[in-house]
Amino acid sequence: MERHFEKELDDLKQSLATMGALVDDQLEKACQALFNGDLDIAAWVIEKDAEVDAFDNRIDRDCQRLFALAQPVAMDLRLLMASLNINSQLERIGDIAVNIAERVESLEDHLNFLKGTKLPEMAEVARIMVKDSLDSFMYLDADLAQRVLVSDDVVDSMNRTLFGTLVEEMQGKEDRVEPGAHLLILSRHLERVADHATNIAEGVIFIVEAKTVKHHARELDRGS
Repeated sequence: MERHFEKELDDLKQSLATMGALVDDQLEKACQALFNGDLDIAAWVIEKDAEVDAFDNRIDRDCQRLFALAQPVAMDLRLLMASLNINSQLERIGDIAVNIAERVESLEDHLNFLKGTKLPEMAEVARIMVKDSLDSFMYLDADLAQRVLVSDDVVDSMNRTLFGTLVEEMQGKEDRVEPGAHLLILSRHLERVADHATNIAEGVIFIVEAKTVKHHARELDRGS
């Protein structure tokens, strides 16, 4: 029974890894479509939403079944609890990738304005956070997870700076108002991607160290 449960846990981790790779690809392609005005790639991102939702439903059922049948304890229990949360975070990142893709058409005539902002840099940091959070889960690497937490503060700072820049542009040039409004929303989307990656990383720290990490800026300031 114990070996069967261990295999079930391994299968669960593999399902999360496969879902994570798909969501990571969605996000990468959504950003690629956005910054290149590529409607075909944007359409691919949107089409993959159903596949992500199917993973979400299956993983959620698997976690509930393992909770009910195996009654796990200690690290196995933490792994299952974190897996449920990570599944939810990945599904939300996938939704955000779709939201980004849906704005490609509205911004395809404003690529110079788009690329002249800090949004591409912000997107790259957020994407790296997603990849690192997934790697930290697969390898149960709490140190890598901690680095994701630090990066979240970087993205928050970039979001605030970009907000000020866009508001100034929109006030000064009437033709910047509509694309600027889209970019404000996109900036918020990327900030949420970073938040979801942070939540995944916090789950990894919970698995490895049996420690709940929230409000991580204060925790890191105290040297924890």
